[in-house]
Amino acid sequence: MDSHPQPDRFGFLHIDLNSFFASVEQQLHPEFRGKPLAVVPTMADTTCCIAASYEAKALGIKTGTQVGEAKRLCPGIILIEGNHTEYAKYSHAIAEAVELICPVAHTPSIDEMVCQLMGREREPPRARKIALEIKQSIYTRVGEALRCSIGMAPNRYLAKIASDMQKPDGLIGLLPSQLPRAISHIDLRDLPGVGAKTEIRLNAKGITTMEQLLALDREGMHKLWDSVWGDRLYHWLRGAESGDDGAPVASDVQKSLGHSHVLAPEHRSAEGSWAVAHKLLHKAAMRLRMEKFYTGSLAVTIRYQLTKEQSERMKSKKHFSGIKQSGWAMEARFRDCQDTLTLLEVLRSLWSERPQGPDFQKPFFVGVTLRNLIPESEYQAELFADPNNRAGLSATMDKLNLKYGHTTLHFAGMLPARESAPTRIAFTQIPVQYGVDYM
Repeated sequence: MDSHPQPDRFGFLHIDLNSFFASVEQQLHPEFRGKPLAVVPTMADTTCCIAASYEAKALGIKTGTQVGEAKRLCPGIILIEGNHTEYAKYSHAIAEAVELICPVAHTPSIDEMVCQLMGREREPPRARKIALEIKQSIYTRVGEALRCSIGMAPNRYLAKIASDMQKPDGLIGLLPSQLPRAISHIDLRDLPGVGAKTEIRLNAKGITTMEQLLALDREGMHKLWDSVWGDRLYHWLRGAESGDDGAPVASDVQKSLGHSHVLAPEHRSAEGSWAVAHKLLHKAAMRLRMEKFYTGSLAVTIRYQLTKEQSERMKSKKHFSGIKQSGWAMEARFRDCQDTLTLLEVLRSLWSERPQGPDFQKPFFVGVTLRNLIPESEYQAELFADPNNRAGLSATMDKLNLKYGHTTLHFAGMLPARESAPTRIAFTQIPVQYGVDYM
């Protein structure tokens, strides 16, 4: 890698939407602005906050705080069950507002966007002007309650770091001439890709501060990480540009799709969990067809709530909500298909194998995943057509559900959970609109 001094230019802007879900709720409900607010997956004290407004954060409430604890910290906190369809709409609207100023090159998650600067845009005064115009475009075109922090840097990895250095509504630039000293004060956990387990591993090798990490030469970084990741990180932290710039490597084809759901209290039973699993499969099968895939494998996961006595007697783990749990999962393989009825038969067969007995009476989480996906173009059709025309049945259901909503026409087994398990956002995947719904 070239060791000559780099010109002081910015290559990327990383836009991080501040407290996104909570900010959307404050935009939708002006009466909530300026007040502590938390977005939750379901109205239960045992679940966790998935977003908190800055007013709530000031009181110690953050993503992952148990709802019961949030109520203790702030008895008057406003709790709102997440409306992920609205969050997806706002994410798309914000992307359009950003695009009016500068093209969006990457969308790492629902609340992040990356713009790559070209030519004279890379000059610091021009880059700063673009960043300020992006903030104003979001404010005027999407909503005054929506704020973002923007990081400017020579590469994507540093731009991500810079976007986290000043919140809310921050604007930080990291120029090559300022590196690496400009980041020597941050914590190891502030580095993208360094989580709790990685931090423990680094600490065990004698690296507890950024100063110690930055003191390593490239060979030392490679040895520390025991991979080429160490070499890349050495250069990124010093402002070097590289081919991937910290971007995740995309696979050639999507490998799986699915849905999971923490059950509301009224569905924490054998009947309720089956109805929710049925709905999750209904959504996954519809997405499978919309995204033009066939699947050859279905996996189901159930997690069961344990009492204190059960957790002491059995091998258990702790769910992020604080619930002591045991888990069960099973997968079935079959001839590639994409119709709901065939997949439902597979799910029913797997479901019959779930554990029974007094230790498995309180399911609180269900997940359904379709794996081994193949594109429609690679599907080998059967020699004899399906006499029951299951594909035609699914196509008819899709036509009506796209027009009137994805739960308009469904099999009876999901009726008790028809309104449960709404669309949720995985932060690395933004829901796509199919017909009138986001999924």
